[in-house]
Amino acid sequence: MTSYRALRLERFAPSFRQAADIVELPVRDPGAGEIRVRNAWCGVNGIFDTQIARNAVDYVRIAPPTLTGVEAIGVVEAVGEGVEGFAVGDAAATVRFGGGYREVNIADAATFAKVPGPEREWLALASTGVSALLALDVGEAKTGEVVAISAAAGGLGHLLVQLAKLRGCYVIAVCGGPTKCAFVRGLGADRVIDYRSEAVGEILAEEFHNRIDVAIDTVGGAVFDGFLENLAQHGRLVAAGAAQDLEGRPEIVTAPRIVHKLYYKAASVRGFMNGLLTPRWPAARETLFELYRSGQLKITFDATAFNGLAHVYDAVEHLLSGRSMGKVIVNLQPDLEV
Repeated sequence: MTSYRALRLERFAPSFRQAADIVELPVRDPGAGEIRVRNAWCGVNGIFDTQIARNAVDYVRIAPPTLTGVEAIGVVEAVGEGVEGFAVGDAAATVRFGGGYREVNIADAATFAKVPGPEREWLALASTGVSALLALDVGEAKTGEVVAISAAAGGLGHLLVQLAKLRGCYVIAVCGGPTKCAFVRGLGADRVIDYRSEAVGEILAEEFHNRIDVAIDTVGGAVFDGFLENLAQHGRLVAAGAAQDLEGRPEIVTAPRIVHKLYYKAASVRGFMNGLLTPRWPAARETLFELYRSGQLKITFDATAFNGLAHVYDAVEHLLSGRSMGKVIVNLQPDLEV
């Protein structure tokens, strides 16, 4: 093979489909310190992709054209001079921007992690799993504490639920619809709130007033407000995303300042940005790998199959639709049995 395909942001536009095109790029030998990986799977981050397409991510300044996608896993095809720790045939994963939505990745070996195999499970653990584990660490979740999780049936949420239960926490899970609620209960969640048929803030106020020790929120809006209002003394609200704000712009809120909800409880709101915790990734991966090997952690993938790079667009839109359950991925080698 002399070339490979990748999704490249060519322009800023309202959607990822409108902003990114499939381009053909040459396959080259890796240079000094580089490896070449043929990707088998990529993980989808639809909200981030949409914000990138709209140039609405303040902490990532890009100028088209630029390659897209964050997570991918595959097999090492070639190793450049001076590379240690990787050999041809090894499985390698990357969670660096620009390395995900492409059939081949040629980059510095330091941007990859060696993983047990090229299967999609190891990608989920090395990417979303690490985020879940470290978000709980940032929240300092401990045995016996009450932990609230939004988007609990999603790729991140369903791992958060399991990891919080493994720490001996009481888990409040927020998700939408009876199917997702049943799924999350099956993971061990103690109280499941269906935001489609129940008022999240009212239920939290009635059942968990000032009792939430740790809340991990990726949604924002009313869910964030409900978590914040019901923090316990020394409670910690971890802001890990804001799915309701696809524009990536600060929300204007006319209300008492947040200090009044924090000061008298000695509570806190903590931002979680996984990309700023890279020194902690290797240890987190090993912890997750062992939990998975021992059967203590299960990974659920969304039931919709997306085969081939061209279907990344569909996968992004499926995730944004709110219909997905578990982690959304794309098979980049649909011609092979995986």
